[in-house]
Amino acid sequence: MNMNRVQRLFTAMVVIFGLFALGDAAVAAPKAKHHNHHDGKQMLGEKLKTNGRHEIHKKGNYTTSVEVKDGKVAGVHVKHATKGEIPVTKYKTHKKMAQAGGHIVYASLLSVQYQDMGTVYIGYSYVDDYGEVEIYWFPYDMIVDGDTGAVEYVPES
Repeated sequence: MNMNRVQRLFTAMVVIFGLFALGDAAVAAPKAKHHNHHDGKQMLGEKLKTNGRHEIHKKGNYTTSVEVKDGKVAGVHVKHATKGEIPVTKYKTHKKMAQAGGHIVYASLLSVQYQDMGTVYIGYSYVDDYGEVEIYWFPYDMIVDGDTGAVEYVPES
């Protein structure tokens, strides 16, 4: 009976140690500080009529460019001055996350006449060196292949 008690104590200690190890890993994971939403359609403007890669935004060492093919967005690329290409995450949502001028108004807060719940927006994002998330939003109909690789966007709370 004494051996069972030692075995249970050892098992409990291993479980507790494992929980602490997992808890520390979750705390150590970097979290994004803030999401900055940009109206990609407005930033691209008339460049949408010309095929090729067009620079739309520069923030510190990061340069964001949009690849246009036949009047549609074929991809968004972010390049760091020293690190090279940065991974970009593709999101989709039914809420208009960016307004011209940078002011965000969730569709649910607008009066009924201004809501357009049928429109899907596609966002391309990256995280900079300071943990800031930069997201460039485009209407779905501007994207060559909108659904491929896009995950549902959950706004920060």
